[in-house]
Amino acid sequence: MTAPEPIYPRFRLADIATVKGGKRLPPNSELLRVITPHPYIRGQDIRDGKISFDDPTFIDAETHQRIQRYTVSAGDVCITIVGNIGDVGIVPQSLHGANLTENAVKLIDLRADCDPRFLAYALLSHDAQSQMKLSAAGAAQPKLGIYKVNEIRLVYPPIQVQRRIAAILSAYDDLIENNLRRIKILEEMARALYREWFVEFRFPGHAKVPRVASAMGPIPKGWEVASLSSLVDFAKGRKPKETRKTSLLGDVKLLLIAALEGGANEFTSPEKLVIAGTHDTIMVMDGASSCDVAIGFSGAVGSTLGRFRVKETDSFSPHALYHFLASNAEGFKQKNIGAAIPHANKDYILSQLIAIPPRPIMSQFDTQVTPIHSLIEINKARVQNLRRTRDLLLPRLLNGVC
Repeated sequence: MTAPEPIYPRFRLADIATVKGGKRLPPNSELLRVITPHPYIRGQDIRDGKISFDDPTFIDAETHQRIQRYTVSAGDVCITIVGNIGDVGIVPQSLHGANLTENAVKLIDLRADCDPRFLAYALLSHDAQSQMKLSAAGAAQPKLGIYKVNEIRLVYPPIQVQRRIAAILSAYDDLIENNLRRIKILEEMARALYREWFVEFRFPGHAKVPRVASAMGPIPKGWEVASLSSLVDFAKGRKPKETRKTSLLGDVKLLLIAALEGGANEFTSPEKLVIAGTHDTIMVMDGASSCDVAIGFSGAVGSTLGRFRVKETDSFSPHALYHFLASNAEGFKQKNIGAAIPHANKDYILSQLIAIPPRPIMSQFDTQVTPIHSLIEINKARVQNLRRTRDLLLPRLLNGVC
């Protein structure tokens, strides 16, 4: 069934806004993790209609001086043109004046009858995304040149309709943000509980338990030290023969990085693939986000991911495994291998030592942390449902159906 023809006219993006490129770092310059007055927006920071600065990078004053013409203003709409082409985000007030990567463009000087929030949503529509992907295809390193961005054609209703569409979709995004904040708070609660018990060894009754020497240093008496490899089974994911946007009988979800981050699901046959359950920990094994972990997902593990599964859940909680890997992710990243494309160092990770408490303490930890993770999963499901509803509404609103 084909989509209905839009009732509103189409315009080229060049007729709506001016497209300006970002700028790569000058030679001998580098991104900084320390905070400076000059934030730097990378392509990976632009996604899902927003610019997320959860993993911020900065440049020094000298570098900023050399590329100061390539900054953004609050309200600018940005589009990634290299890598994950077509990601869209609006610059928040907190990033006014930030420098922009050469892997993205900004849309400025919008027409007076253009709402920037509507423009961002229109660029996220399936129609606009297809145009961008098609225009960028064909090269060894796909890239969406500025002249191609100018030719993107968008449905363009009157400003009053634009504002109505933006208001409806923004309400969904606000609910999504609220649930994401709840997830973050709950994650921090669970992480703090793990750190208190398994790192600081301040578990219930710890004051009466003496410390003894171990390969990890002093640990509570009755605890044991084991290598991660003795506690878990590891399996690298595989690439399926076929994938589908809608599931057939017997299909399972295909776990990819995008799906772990809340993106759309794909489906595949589970035959000869590595299957994960909701209590397994999934780790990104290849790419910029190597060593990032997730839990609560079930399906076939994609080729860029790996599955960590606890061998004996009575003696080692799957939640404890997840928090051990999550708490040490930054340290693991320092041991990544590969030059052009980083890869998680599986052997190094599996060689790590971990302190294991007696079973009653492990069971008590699980009893306390399981309800927190259950709430996390509820909120994740809400986010996915809200995103699905928003994405279904978008083309209907653009076509004047509702």
